[in-house]
Amino acid sequence: MTSQTDQSFRDKIATADKQGNRIWVYPIKPKGKFYNARSALSYFLLAFLFGAPFIKVSEEPFLLFDVINRKFIIFSYIFWPQDFHLFVLATITLVVFIILFTAVYGRLFCGWICPQTIFMEMVFRKIEYIIEGNAGSQRRLNKSSMSFVKFFKKTIKHIIFYSLSFLIGNTFLAYFIGTEQLFKIITDPPSEHITGLMFMVIFSFLFYGVFAWFREQACTLVCPYGRLQSVLLDNNSIVIAYDYKRGEPRALVTRDDDFSNRGHCIDCELCVKVCPTGIDIRHGTQLECINCTACIDACNATMKKINLPPGLIRYASGNNIEKQEIYKFTPRIIGYTLALTFLLTLLSVLLLNRTEVETTILRTPGTLFEETTDGIIKNLYSIKIVNKTNFDKEISLKLKAPDGKITLIGGQLNLEKKNMVETAFFVEIDKKNIYSANSMITIEIYAGDELLDEINSNFMGPSQNYE
Repeated sequence: MTSQTDQSFRDKIATADKQGNRIWVYPIKPKGKFYNARSALSYFLLAFLFGAPFIKVSEEPFLLFDVINRKFIIFSYIFWPQDFHLFVLATITLVVFIILFTAVYGRLFCGWICPQTIFMEMVFRKIEYIIEGNAGSQRRLNKSSMSFVKFFKKTIKHIIFYSLSFLIGNTFLAYFIGTEQLFKIITDPPSEHITGLMFMVIFSFLFYGVFAWFREQACTLVCPYGRLQSVLLDNNSIVIAYDYKRGEPRALVTRDDDFSNRGHCIDCELCVKVCPTGIDIRHGTQLECINCTACIDACNATMKKINLPPGLIRYASGNNIEKQEIYKFTPRIIGYTLALTFLLTLLSVLLLNRTEVETTILRTPGTLFEETTDGIIKNLYSIKIVNKTNFDKEISLKLKAPDGKITLIGGQLNLEKKNMVETAFFVEIDKKNIYSANSMITIEIYAGDELLDEINSNFMGPSQNYE
């Protein structure tokens, strides 16, 4: 038994021996109510992942992250580079949410929502169980000499693994280039998209390598989120924990054991054998734990067999186990919550007030005003309009104040959907309506009869004494 004060297990990882050689993990196939709940959630998330690029709303994809053209569609809302401040604010909000979520609930995201865990445990691992059998059968198969059965099983497994990896790679590509462009690449001759095909093959092998070989090492060696736990978790954070007060001292169970003078842990080690990262949760919270709940299901099944209450391993905080304290809000969590509430409120206000058409009007630099013989003062302006909607718009400009008129260079201003247009125009004001050498004017932007925006700008006039 490792005591709660003995932390020597933290000097090494469960998947490497003293020489640094990898210890391959063969987790037993889990089963139980938590595993069933995770499976149901995984099927929903997988359906969303593979289906979202093909969902159309107003002829536009539901999700698209077109980095090359700097166009992002999130839940059918189109965002352009002019909305970059919203992206930055949303990113900060997400980071604060992750900090708050981890401080309260530990690494719950990793076990239930993370794509790496979902693909590994709910797709690739299940296929492996079907082809090669449970943990013991897999271990024996890998140690056996090459035979027709071994060759056949390994070949089938790796063909399926790579095919799935290729499908995953194409699905992720659809999020960045759109399904139409993806179908074009697939149906066109490979010679027309040789660079794209090469990248797709490389990415497919990358996914294949992660799920067929690298596996849990992605969580324990690469992912930075596990390392964040050391600064985000405290004794009030809810994690998957072993109740050592109830479980120790542990010992093998006997026929007449009444558990009156011993702990409830019978040292069956099912919690270790079922763990996909190979750790012993009885040592305490560890970096490698992804909160997948497999150990909870395994331990609860054992407790049921020996007529003991479940929950020897459960979701709990350190203080809940040590001091039997119920969960309480700490000043740190209250501070995170207030910060998150502020950011969400600010982001919501900005999104609700986000204009569908964004206009930038600037007086053309380096130009002076022009005065006609009939006393009209003219200034040249440049205008850039971004249409963030899925509808074409016919734009017109009107001078709200002072009295005057606007003359577009090139005539009517037609703004296509999801597009940007730039042009120039003259503002013409009668000299008698100008009351300073640098007047303020207001320009209204209309789409038909709909007022889209009002822009204030400066208007230069001749230097003279204004009364």
